[in-house]
Formats: sequence, C-alpha cells, structure tokens
Amino acid sequence: MNPELAAKLEYREIKPTAMRILVLKILLEQKHALGLNDLELLFDKVDRVTLFRTLKTFEKHHLIHRIDDGTGAIKYALCEDDCDCTHELHIHFHCAGCGKTYCFPNSNAPTITLPHNFKMQEMNLVVKGICDKCLL
Repeated sequence: MNPELAAKLEYREIKPTAMRILVLKILLEQKHALGLNDLELLFDKVDRVTLFRTLKTFEKHHLIHRIDDGTGAIKYALCEDDCDCTHELHIHFHCAGCGKTYCFPNSNAPTITLPHNFKMQEMNLVVKGICDKCLL
C-alpha cells in the first residue's frame, strides 16, 4: 500500500482500501476530469458498483468534485488540498475536439448577484472550445 496515497485519503477521513488507493492513483495521474466509464476502461477488471461507491465516498469527503460539462456524463476531478467544496467555484473547460474536460482552479468563476430571496446552492461554469493539444 502506497503510504503517501493512504495519507491523502486519511487526511480526508477516508479509510484507505486497495480500490480507493488505485482510484486515487489514477485520478492523480490525469490532467483532465474523468467519468465513471472513463475510469472503468482504465482497469482490467473492476466492479462498476464498487467504483461508483468509491467516487461517491471521495465526493462526500471533498477529495473530488463533480462536473456537469453538458455531455450527459458526470465527470470527476480532484479537489485542491485545502478545498471543502463550499467555496471552490472555478472554471471548467470542455474540448469539442477530444472531448476532455479540464479544471482551471486558478480561474475563478464570476461573482453572481441573485435577486432578493434567491439562494444559490450550486454553480457550474463550463467554457467550451478547443484545447491546446487539439489546436496543434
């Protein structure tokens, strides 16, 4: 068991199991967000339900956040180490060329002013275009 990955899980109060460590390792190796199907394809053999439960556990403990990029499949990306997912409003980018979705945590989403008696629960900002690799 990788002690660094186990520590990252324990920091978020997630019990480090073999599956959780494998999923975390894969997410750390990615430069873009992954959906459940994307993750499933990276394993030789995996139980889809276990994989889904792992993602839900990671999301519940603010290790990952979900992205609705408009493709119909929810994508998941790692949160910053200090994230509690209550203030991490940033821009996501979906490439029309390769279909990958990227997080830009250093690009803050614009401030939204809602009318009186409206309360925001969630905000999703996805910029669509062509990524640097597809432009080449």
